[in-house]
Amino acid sequence: MRKQDTLENLASQAYLAIGSNLGNRLQNIEVTKFELQEHKIKILKSSSNFISESWPDSSKPKFINSVLKVETSLSPLKLLKLCNLIEKKLGRVRSSKNDPRPCDIDIIDYDQKVILNNLLTVPHPRMMKRSFVLLPLFEINKSWIHPKSKINIVKLINSLRIKDLRSIKQL
Repeated sequence: MRKQDTLENLASQAYLAIGSNLGNRLQNIEVTKFELQEHKIKILKSSSNFISESWPDSSKPKFINSVLKVETSLSPLKLLKLCNLIEKKLGRVRSSKNDPRPCDIDIIDYDQKVILNNLLTVPHPRMMKRSFVLLPLFEINKSWIHPKSKINIVKLINSLRIKDLRSIKQL
């Protein structure tokens, strides 16, 4: 879905999964939203906050997660660069994969396109197995369809393990 914005640039819709499991997690989520808006990313919808076990190591601090539907004139790679910049600004240090972090932003959908290159994979390759992405996404778009598999959000949620569904709670 693309539409002209007031600057005559093409505006795209994307879904971003945001999460935090270090520091003041709720504040980190709100600061992330503020930073996105400061960079002219329009938030169209925001899910509730959800608390979930840290993945893949549940012994690490719990996450607070949310999904945003946004509108942007940035290309997918420029949006990725902005997300990485915001993560760094909020204190994320990339040391080991899946380490606790104050801010994590994933592009889970960009205009219902499949994007695959050495810097970015959209839709996010592991989102179909993550309750902390699918449940907040369902809250804001009950008819969303995975751009690559063409499976709707309800079927994706129904394919999750019961353990995964029970490990997430809406705040």
